[in-house]
Amino acid sequence: MKAAFVISTAVLLTCIAVPATALSDNKAGDPLYKVVDGYKVDQDTMQGFRTWRSAACDRCHGPNQEGMVGPSLIERLKVLTPEEFRITVLEGRMDKGMPSFSGNAKVSEHIDELYAYLKGRSDGAITRAKVVELEE
Repeated sequence: MKAAFVISTAVLLTCIAVPATALSDNKAGDPLYKVVDGYKVDQDTMQGFRTWRSAACDRCHGPNQEGMVGPSLIERLKVLTPEEFRITVLEGRMDKGMPSFSGNAKVSEHIDELYAYLKGRSDGAITRAKVVELEE
């Protein structure tokens, strides 16, 4: 069953007018990501982007996460929970062609940052695949 999302005009305008952060927080209570101007991101989210690049996820999911051989992560992260994401990436889904990344130390170490980056793309807060780190 697919969930429907409704965003009011007021909420949408608020998101555009101020720097975006994830609506759901992580266990520590901090936002998953921070993004300004659609492509300037916090240090952790930047690490997620670097992890994406180093694992060459774009070979299957496309350079803009919109899918190729593998599914669109823009769409999948609208429904995957953080735990489902971790399981899929670390254990793989060989029946679907998704390899396990549990042996990849960088992916295992930065799985939460990778999720934050992809969630920001899926949420529409990060508007382009290539990001730069916020200067603070």
